[in-house]
Amino acid sequence: MRILHLSDTHLERTDAPNRNGVNATDSLRLMLAELRHQRGVDAIVVTGDLANDGAVEAYQALRELMGEFARSMGAGGGVPVFYTTGNHDEREAFGKVLGSGHLAADGTDDVVSALFPAEFGCAAVSVVDGYRFITLDSLVPGKVHGLLSGAQLDWLREELRTPSENGTVLAFHHPPVTLDVPSQQAFGLRNPGELADAIRGSDVRVVLTGHFHLQLFGFLEATPVWVTPGVVNRIDLTTAYGTERAVRGASASLVELGGETGPMFHTFHARDPRAHETVYQLDAEEMRSMIERHAPKG
Repeated sequence: MRILHLSDTHLERTDAPNRNGVNATDSLRLMLAELRHQRGVDAIVVTGDLANDGAVEAYQALRELMGEFARSMGAGGGVPVFYTTGNHDEREAFGKVLGSGHLAADGTDDVVSALFPAEFGCAAVSVVDGYRFITLDSLVPGKVHGLLSGAQLDWLREELRTPSENGTVLAFHHPPVTLDVPSQQAFGLRNPGELADAIRGSDVRVVLTGHFHLQLFGFLEATPVWVTPGVVNRIDLTTAYGTERAVRGASASLVELGGETGPMFHTFHARDPRAHETVYQLDAEEMRSMIERHAPKG
């Protein structure tokens, strides 16, 4: 199983530069153009922050660009694309354009089962070549951090009671692992322990997330967790502790499951002539202020 994993496209409602001067749609076009030679791809996963402000127009542009790319992949006329929400997304607009978030190569909604209770937008299941793909919704409206509701985790436990032929890929936006970085610790998934309880002893082979705009690998107990860097920009951790710098440069990942050495992860970096240019930079005081404003209390 070979999965192309993208995240944090942050498309705007218009094909134009954002407030930091980066055209997110162009970043996605460039990344997809760089990935066009990949062979043996079975599925594509896009883990949230699809639209920068939840605009319907942004989801429509994403569906068109990703759909065209997905149809060019694989050996049988294309591969499915699985989308999740992120903290910048808006559930109603997401559902209006992307349905369950599980789209077949021809663009139709191709979900085995889905859950749409009031407290979260979409948890869905599909199967590709014996691998079960489960997407979850870690969006907390109006907040930067993520949370998986109790109802959603109960649903996940029930789904995992029956193993899939080759195991399960779990995908959502907010990572359940962090580095010793204040912003990551404040704005990651708030209940990783509850998620660990829900998947313990199950057939989950890997957890795929985004949100941090950088590549990161860790474990949630015994389960591998991969954080793919962002498409719109990436965070450069060479800055002083407590500060943050975002730089130009679209990135994506290849996740390979199965075989004696899996899972394996590889990061692609688009050949952007302006790569590494600073997009924005926040000093320690600005970061402290942002965390105080947006971090959950308690």
